[in-house]
Amino acid sequence: MSTYHNDLILRAARGESTERTPVWLMRQAGRILPEYRAIRERLSGFKELVETPELAAEVTIQPVDILGVDAAIIFSDILVIPDAMGLTYEMIEKKGPFFPNTIRRRKDLEKIHVIDADELSYVYDAIRLTVKGLDGRVPLIGFAGAPFTILCYMVEGHGSKTFSLARKMLVQEPDLANALLDKITRSTIVYLRAQAEAGAAMLQIFDSWAGILSPDLFREFSLPYIEKICRAMPEGIPLTVFAKGANFSLMEMATLPCDTLGLDWNIPAKLAKQWAGPDKTLQGNLDPAVLYADGTEIVKRTKAMLDSFGSHRYIANLGHGVYPDTDPQAVKIFIETVKAYHHAEVY
Repeated sequence: MSTYHNDLILRAARGESTERTPVWLMRQAGRILPEYRAIRERLSGFKELVETPELAAEVTIQPVDILGVDAAIIFSDILVIPDAMGLTYEMIEKKGPFFPNTIRRRKDLEKIHVIDADELSYVYDAIRLTVKGLDGRVPLIGFAGAPFTILCYMVEGHGSKTFSLARKMLVQEPDLANALLDKITRSTIVYLRAQAEAGAAMLQIFDSWAGILSPDLFREFSLPYIEKICRAMPEGIPLTVFAKGANFSLMEMATLPCDTLGLDWNIPAKLAKQWAGPDKTLQGNLDPAVLYADGTEIVKRTKAMLDSFGSHRYIANLGHGVYPDTDPQAVKIFIETVKAYHHAEVY
């Protein structure tokens, strides 16, 4: 096991005592930082940055240097999985991902395959370079999209507020949906295990579109596949599951073999702690819009969040990714408030 100068986030995930609450932000690598935009502007597009290990490593390390977060998260994209499976996508500026081909019928499954680990070697190369560059300062988080979220893009072909075509498949052709989810799941297991082998010290599964599902459909088409991934992960690597909008299933997610549950901003800490129980670390859940407020308000709301979650088994974060027009100074205020805060209670 690697030794870190700062291992707060690993200890918090494992339920061990920490001197203070660890903090990082989803989408901290890029977006808000001028240093990231300077690199991004000289490239052909987003995918070139994702697929160039040296540059991906550089922008992964930037927020550690500039913002002072307690963990790095590898700069990548959840859609590298369908891309490697044979369903390539384009990232269209100011519009988002677009898939020229989609999975709509049983025969479309022939277009895709379960990946071999080496098909995403550029991600593992970026992880190795990042670990070397971090030099033990903080751990590196690897990640993947949850199978249902990946299915949404593979069926719909682009972003959507409702992903109605994907949900249509769930109810009209559940066997096809399950066959697609199975392929995605097996690919994701290969991918995440390879990330850990390359040096990722933690892993996170993002079910970004879980909230568009009813509790019954989430229970049938999302949760079982997340559980399969959790059970296939290597021992000793803390694992986080973040299913945005699926607070209704928090008690069920608490039974998953993972260490941490990510929370969006729509659930109070008291209720989350009650539903998740004492054996899970919680991560979150400041509303990203709070970072549009002035510094005094950011400090006030951040302290209120820290008070409500307590100091044990807790990782401070936003309830989703930081918005791209957020002032980096506001992010620094959030991070510095967490790092300076001392809880009254003693564990």
